[in-house]
Amino acid sequence: MAIHLVIIDALNLIRRVHSAQPDPNDIANTITNTGRTLQRIIREAQPTHIVAVFDHLGTDRGWRAKILPEYKQGRKPMPEPLLRGLEKIQDAWWQMGIDSLLSEGDEADDLVATLAQKVASHGEKVTIISTDKGYCQLLSPTLQIRDYFQHRWLDEPFIANEFGVKPTQLADYWGLAGISSSQVPGIPGIGPKAAKEILTQFDDIEQANQSDALPAKYRKKFDLHIDQARRCKQVSALKTDIELGFNLQDLRFSTSPSSQ
Repeated sequence: MAIHLVIIDALNLIRRVHSAQPDPNDIANTITNTGRTLQRIIREAQPTHIVAVFDHLGTDRGWRAKILPEYKQGRKPMPEPLLRGLEKIQDAWWQMGIDSLLSEGDEADDLVATLAQKVASHGEKVTIISTDKGYCQLLSPTLQIRDYFQHRWLDEPFIANEFGVKPTQLADYWGLAGISSSQVPGIPGIGPKAAKEILTQFDDIEQANQSDALPAKYRKKFDLHIDQARRCKQVSALKTDIELGFNLQDLRFSTSPSSQ
């Protein structure tokens, strides 16, 4: 039987549904609306296996902050009513047949990336449901990313149009241009246009740095900030080697959780 694993970037979905509500304290409404959203996703995707991956909610910002201390520093915390209601949301999803995977020391992004790549590498179909373009560096013939809220695929043509680079160059792109929403600075003075120009000429940051053909207008910036660019690239990349501790069979989709 052909496998289709759907991975829900849980907090990405929940936050967007919750932010669209008129009353942020109405968690019952959040449960209802996320449930409806998931039902539509399931009807559209027809998964054989499904899981919702949640970020840990501790204060530890993980391994990325150890490499780049400013990473996600001062990010707006989750609204308190939503934080208190997460367990109820998880339970409601479980009743729909959707199990939850909660990250511990790692970010949910890395758990999603590890699971998605592991399954896709065996030629099985994987769909990640998220608006996060960071997942696009994982794109492959059997791995796709669906932005449910914009009703679009974050595919290779989308990346080419949005960033002007290949999916495999995205970590290098962010290493150069930075990610303002996550406090990833990149190289000062190199923005999206320059990053695109550099990565059109070179495969990656290292090739550009080592080449005499790097335009003079960028050489000094590289000389001053190459170490920072490397760290920004490292935190922008996804880990795909996390020990998961479960089998794909555990994620088989059934509308009755007791039968899983």
